[in-house]
Amino acid sequence: MEFRPMRRIRQELPTEKCIEILEKATAGVLALVGDNGYPYGVPLSYVYHDGAIYFHSAIAGHKIDAIQSEERCSFTVIESDEVHPDKYTTYFRSVIVFGRIHIIEDEEGKMSALRLLGERYNPGHPTATDNEIGKHMSPENHLQHIVLLRLDIEHITGKEAIELVKMKK
Repeated sequence: MEFRPMRRIRQELPTEKCIEILEKATAGVLALVGDNGYPYGVPLSYVYHDGAIYFHSAIAGHKIDAIQSEERCSFTVIESDEVHPDKYTTYFRSVIVFGRIHIIEDEEGKMSALRLLGERYNPGHPTATDNEIGKHMSPENHLQHIVLLRLDIEHITGKEAIELVKMKK
């Protein structure tokens, strides 16, 4: 699939910078096709790893229904948004990824995603992460109350304010 080129090419961030932003940020907005074709954007915590973005979710709701009916999506992260009222502008830097999202079905994939999320939000404490995962692994629970999602990135683009571009020169 071909994605349209950025119109303001001078403001485009290199892929490496986009990935750096994805690795640093902790939240973004997942955009899906929702009920009756209306866009549905939901803010989520996430972790980026090896060309994919991982999320966790409840087992039911608007997001899961949307994903089950259409896997194509986008995810937006805003690294900075500094308002400059005297100049009637903002100095922004953001990334948008496009791809396909799906529910991770296999146990190994779920555990891997949980560990990635645990390390992202409680770095350097794998035992604490394993203990938290263990709470969801009892025989009667067995990860039944959590869904792990993976967004496989097909296209990534980033943009920054022209003022930030000029400051680099």
